[in-house]
Amino acid sequence: MKIFLQKANENWICDRFVEEWEQNNPQYCTEHIHAADVIWLLAGWAWNHIPPQYLQAKKVVTTIHHIDPTKFDEPAYANFMMRDSITDFYHVPCEKTKQQIQALTKKKIFVQPFWVNQNIWKEIPDKLNLRSELGLPVDKFFVGSFQRDTEGHDLKSPKLSKGPDVFCDIIESMYKENNNVEVILAGWRRQYVINRLNEKNINFHYFEWADFELLNKLYNCLDLYLVSSRCEGGPQSIVECAISKTPIVSTDVGLASDILAKESLYEIGNDIGIPNVDIAHQRIQDYLIPSGFNNFIKFFEICHEG
Repeated sequence: MKIFLQKANENWICDRFVEEWEQNNPQYCTEHIHAADVIWLLAGWAWNHIPPQYLQAKKVVTTIHHIDPTKFDEPAYANFMMRDSITDFYHVPCEKTKQQIQALTKKKIFVQPFWVNQNIWKEIPDKLNLRSELGLPVDKFFVGSFQRDTEGHDLKSPKLSKGPDVFCDIIESMYKENNNVEVILAGWRRQYVINRLNEKNINFHYFEWADFELLNKLYNCLDLYLVSSRCEGGPQSIVECAISKTPIVSTDVGLASDILAKESLYEIGNDIGIPNVDIAHQRIQDYLIPSGFNNFIKFFEICHEG
């Protein structure tokens, strides 16, 4: 069985998943689409980058990370149905995404979170020295957010599915109770949060182009990571916090209820949850490399045979 993985070439997480799969499962990979038994559209939105003759001739697995209901208009629906016509099986990372698409398709849907690379994401116990190394004050209460929050078309409008407005509301509330709170931001398109923090004179530290090594260090500097999303397929910050033992609370989106303890989940407008590092770290163990690939391999064998 040979699998051809579609590369989005967008410098985003899907490209990292492709690299990790190919590095760890070379026996199942081919770079030549004509030699593939299965085409994996891991970046499902870019399905039309593949020549149509191959999509019609091969078994096709399409990954749907999530659907943003506020953007699922008639053109998006039409695109989904066109892609559905060439898809044989779906992969989704969480049960919530399955619920989103099962009303749209009769194809088999495989639910499986992505694997976690413990060689990248890991605990660094000495938080104070780490903060000093990165030029951060050692005595602040740091809250982190490492995902984009602004729409790309104007770099001003909040990407509401990510809940940056919710994040800022919570930070402002925390700061009123404790002005020792500061924020660590990473990633690109952070303009919305930066503007909100500046308006309230809340100190933040921004690492726009953080590589994996730096990002892992930033996780380990935090007192709290805050997920405030309204809709997600992951987010990957949940698994990265879990394996690095970073305290995290999250809205009940994507993988949150699979990885985090119940008390670590919260509803928008209510008090935020309580981090439970031990439960999250325990639950993430099933997804570590290489065991995190096992269910995918079994699924692709079914696709191949089917």
